[in-house]
Amino acid sequence: MNIAADGRLTRPTTRGINKADMVWMLGLYGTAIGAGVLFLPINAGVGGLWPLVAMLLLALPLTFFAHRGLTRFVLSGATRDGDITDVVEEHFGKTAGKFITLLYFFAIYPILLMYSVAITNTVESLMVHQLGMTAPPRAILSLVLILGLMAIVRLGGQVIVKAMSVLVFPFVLTLMGLAFYLVPHWNGAIISEAPALSDAFNGEFIKTLWLAIPVMVFSFNHSPIISSFAVDNKGRYGEHAEPKCSNILLGAHVMMVMTVMFFVFSCVLSLSPADLAAAKAQNISILSYLANHFDNPVIATVAPLIAMVAISKSFLGHYLGAQEGMNGLMAKALRERGKTVDSKQLNKVTALFMILTTWAIATVNPSILGMIEDLGGPIIAMLLFLMPMYAIAKVPAMRKYAGNISNGFVTIIGLIAMSGIIYKLIA
Repeated sequence: MNIAADGRLTRPTTRGINKADMVWMLGLYGTAIGAGVLFLPINAGVGGLWPLVAMLLLALPLTFFAHRGLTRFVLSGATRDGDITDVVEEHFGKTAGKFITLLYFFAIYPILLMYSVAITNTVESLMVHQLGMTAPPRAILSLVLILGLMAIVRLGGQVIVKAMSVLVFPFVLTLMGLAFYLVPHWNGAIISEAPALSDAFNGEFIKTLWLAIPVMVFSFNHSPIISSFAVDNKGRYGEHAEPKCSNILLGAHVMMVMTVMFFVFSCVLSLSPADLAAAKAQNISILSYLANHFDNPVIATVAPLIAMVAISKSFLGHYLGAQEGMNGLMAKALRERGKTVDSKQLNKVTALFMILTTWAIATVNPSILGMIEDLGGPIIAMLLFLMPMYAIAKVPAMRKYAGNISNGFVTIIGLIAMSGIIYKLIA
């Protein structure tokens, strides 16, 4: 609220972009830009030029319309400060509220597992290729790295959030610097190997794009912060919050798509489809592969460090969300049985569960992109794409958004992202 000259409280103007709007725009951008971006070039470029061009065209509408739908859903709540769980219970009942809480946990937890694999592979690659060392047994290396990250978790959530906010923008600047640095290495192999446009749209093109959409959903996702974003702006702008939120989202997504897709194209143009297939087979991020591929001391030194910072930052951020989700599920179960909830004990149980499961998965070393395609992308799509569209059809407060062409687009993308699981089962 602002204070007018006569002492009355007034709402901030909805015109233009003010300081608070810019803070949110950068916050949304920073939440989405993380370690997921380091795997997008591999999945985007491995299928060749035309699927990559299709992804470029889809990126902005895919991210903007989906996050706008979830924002509108949170804004549709009757109370000023109701978060997404409150709005779900208001519209669909308490049982649905519990189900959404469970889905949020399973949207975050598999990503935590994925990052435990990624940090192990990144450090192992650094030791072998850049430092010329013999890596210790995988079970030992992964345990040491996970315990190191958990030691940072012990410092507390506020320390982690501050560290992440400090790291995100140097990370983005370094990522852009590396993208520009790769420009002299562009070789055009992906263009020269591309089929004619008339021959491109075949079964292989459809398959590549189909399996890449869950990775795009994952890489551009910032749904965990949407609830706080909507609640804050509802209090700030009242009935004018929806158009204001849409403008802020559009600005954030334009920045996101421009920087991420430039990084993707720069990486892909520096390599060949065979190189990208090799990176996928090695189960490492694009930065680790670039460090091993180019005989260049700058790339060899900087790329693995960027990857380690990005993956560590993302692991810590997702741990907080996974811990909150698991603690919430256990607390609800205990209260229903009439038992006392001790938050410190819950944190200990959650920490032990996370250490054991992330260590086990990191040791086994499953495909990172496979985990995104099979778990992360589809569950995020269910929450981010399909739930708001279902609400538009069923909830009176959301009916005013019915009839838009974008609703059909978001629904189709959500179904495609989820159908990747069916394809894998059939294959």
